[in-house]
Amino acid sequence: MILPFLNKWWTDLDGSAAAEAALVFPVLLTLLLGTFDIGNGILANQKTIRASQIIADLITRQSLVADADIDEAMEAGALALTPFQTDQLAMDIISIRFDEDANSEIVWRETRGMAPYQNALADVTSLAAPNSGVLMVLVNYEFVPTFGEFITGNIFMTERAFARGRRAAVVCREGVMGCGAS
Repeated sequence: MILPFLNKWWTDLDGSAAAEAALVFPVLLTLLLGTFDIGNGILANQKTIRASQIIADLITRQSLVADADIDEAMEAGALALTPFQTDQLAMDIISIRFDEDANSEIVWRETRGMAPYQNALADVTSLAAPNSGVLMVLVNYEFVPTFGEFITGNIFMTERAFARGRRAAVVCREGVMGCGAS
């Protein structure tokens, strides 16, 4: 009585498809959710790059910027990250001047949500030209994966944009001494 039952159970294929599906389904689900998070991570990185470029572009359109102009440029950069959350967004905007010997100095900077970037002057040495300037925008963004946060943790992205002033060699800021307009 038990031998025919075991023989039937051993040769029956009805349950094997369910068992295979039970084994394969978690793997396929993990691949699907991982693909979703990877796609969102790539999109967030592209938006972080775009945010740094937008901020640099908006600020370098003028030779003299006010605090309101900087605030608007930073808001535009944050809007570039839509539909992602911007509470983990940090920015450092640095206006740099090169003297007649191409030595660099920071004219002004606006930093929000992060510590000021310490290597700014070293990063612009290849852009140095006598009596010119450059605006450097550093954007940090912390991407939180939707499904894989427990596996990868948050992903930190840092992007830099460099732009030269359109109307003046150095982008000055209202109220900054030694900038040509104080």
